[in-house]
Amino acid sequence: MNQITVTGMVLTAAPIGEYDKRIVILTRERGKISVFARGARRAGNALMGVTEPFSFGTFMIYEGRTSYTLMSASISNYFSELRMDMEGAYYGFYFMDLAAYYGREGNDETRLLGLLYQTLRALLNPHIPNRLVRCVYELKAVTVNGEGPQVFSCISCGKQEGSFWFSVRRGGILCEDCRQTEKEGILLLPSTAYTLQYIVSSPVEKLYTFVVKDEVMEQLVRITGEYLARYVDKRFKSLEILETIIE
Repeated sequence: MNQITVTGMVLTAAPIGEYDKRIVILTRERGKISVFARGARRAGNALMGVTEPFSFGTFMIYEGRTSYTLMSASISNYFSELRMDMEGAYYGFYFMDLAAYYGREGNDETRLLGLLYQTLRALLNPHIPNRLVRCVYELKAVTVNGEGPQVFSCISCGKQEGSFWFSVRRGGILCEDCRQTEKEGILLLPSTAYTLQYIVSSPVEKLYTFVVKDEVMEQLVRITGEYLARYVDKRFKSLEILETIIE
């Protein structure tokens, strides 16, 4: 067995046996991995607190032939504020579920982990609406996974100026001429088009530095909702609960 140190965030935790836990960690070094935490449900055990969802830090684990075992952890952010806010917590649970959906063991998940971390921090910022945080995260997550929309030029002819329509089915924007043959799409406000471009192209650290007007927000909600409904083939229980909370 080899001891390794990984940086990551606990996405889920489930009981195993009488006192153990099995946790899923999204890590920079190994991607998404499942880790056994022996005795983590026993009162007073040092692993009890560090194996809760939202815990971000470094994890010292043993790598066996077929599994990982957690030995210790140093947590730099528990995101404890989210645990005390039901709406914020379920936004967080949904964001972690989406990260788990895209995360793969053995992949370099540095960008996805960074996105998740910065997004949870944005949920704690009272100046950024949670609806905007969700739209930014969803669009950036599919982009990081290589399935983001083409938003800088017409997906059909390559035109870069003028009015544009967003086509969920085509996976990007269409100019006025090309849209005539498609007969579908959402006519984008210029500010919406710019916002989409900013989200897709900006580094994670600069994503949550803006707010938008209500009419732009409504277009972002519609576009990201329809886009994920088409390109993500899973319905998340955390999202269902979240949507009942915010209705």
